[in-house]
Order: sequence, then C-alpha cells, then structure tokens
Amino acid sequence: MMSTSTIAWHAYLLLLRPRRILAKLDKVRASGLPVAPLPNLWQLELGVLRMWHRILFRSETVGTSPEGRVRPTLRARLLHWRPLRFPFLVAERAVAPLDSTGMVSSRERVIRHLLGAHHDGNQFVFDLELLHSEPGALEELARRVAALNGPHAATRRAQWLRDLTVFEGYHESLERAVQGTLAHGLPLTAGEAANADISFRGYLAWCARQPATPAATLAAWRRGSFSFAPEARP
Repeated sequence: MMSTSTIAWHAYLLLLRPRRILAKLDKVRASGLPVAPLPNLWQLELGVLRMWHRILFRSETVGTSPEGRVRPTLRARLLHWRPLRFPFLVAERAVAPLDSTGMVSSRERVIRHLLGAHHDGNQFVFDLELLHSEPGALEELARRVAALNGPHAATRRAQWLRDLTVFEGYHESLERAVQGTLAHGLPLTAGEAANADISFRGYLAWCARQPATPAATLAAWRRGSFSFAPEARP
C-alpha cells in the first residue's frame, strides 16, 4: 500500500478517505478482478471528476431508463422526477453524494444503493464488482433482494423500495444478475467490461490510462489529448 506520507492534500478533497481507498485497491487486487495496472490516487481523482462531468453533462445516463416503464403508483410517478427523488435516496442511505467512486462506502451502503437506487440495464454490475471483493457480500445481497421479490414483496418496505427505484422489474433484474454472478461470474459483455459507465473494472481501467500526475494532466489537456467525454468504441 502507498505510504500515507505521499498522499497529496487534494486527494482528501476528491476521494474523501484516500487511505481507505488504497486499502480497497488492495482488496480488489486480492479478489482477482482483472484490472492491471491499478490506477494511482491522482488517476482516481480524475475518475471522480469524470463522474461529476457525467452527472452534469450526461445526466440522462444516471438514475433513469429510456426504455423502462414507470410503476403505476402515484409515488413512483412523482419520484420519476430525479430532483424530488434525491433527498429520499439520501435519507435511505441509498446514495453517498460525496463518495463518487463507491470505494469509501461500506458494504452495507453499497447493498442499500443497489436495493434503493435505480440502475439502468446492466449498470448495477459496477456495484456488484465493488461487492465482489468483500467476502459474503454478494450472498447477503442475494438474500435481501430475494426477500423483496418473495416473502416480503407486499410489505410497506418492499413497496417503498420498488417505488424508489421507479421502474418496473428492477429488483427482479437485480436478483437475476446477483444469482447469475454467484453461479457463473459477473454478467457482462466485453464491451460492458471496458465501459467506465457500467463496470468497476472499466472505471479502474479508464483511470489507469490517464496521466499519472497533475503536471502530466495539464500538459495532456493543453495538447488536446485529455477529455472526460466517453471514449469512442468500435
């Protein structure tokens, strides 16, 4: 692990708890997630800025579903408006607004995020990969989402989480993905694995490709070779 004496002040602003993130990277390395090389802290800071750029300029890719069907309840129809949904997500501890990477959050926080915050398509793979490095976390998530879809589906708690995720079929899709992950590995294509918007490994790989220092980043920006825009894919 990197010595804490080498951690720059700005890492605490963007990463919040960089020492915890370094420990998380050690867990990721030990879990066998296919990412090599792993990024340094500055490159992870750029990853945070990329996520902020996505929220500001590509907000249609976060928390919504262009092809999805909103649940017919009044509560879900109201929560479809994301600004109204946000304070409820914070109160539910389903989002951590200052932890853009998820690497500071506890496994409980990541599980609550998956259960309460909508992820379109296969975007929940990012958080499944985060949980992959925590022993027993995927099994716990599987039990909790199965309970929401099964014995406790009619409870107020289950109905609230269904409305909070807004779109029909979300928890059923999540359960299939978790069960598939436990049985066969993470359910993603090669393109999704390389996509920093979808997978944690793709995000780490994007970070690792970026300039390794602030000075190198400034030089790349001046050359026009640095951008937070999504990379072109074949």
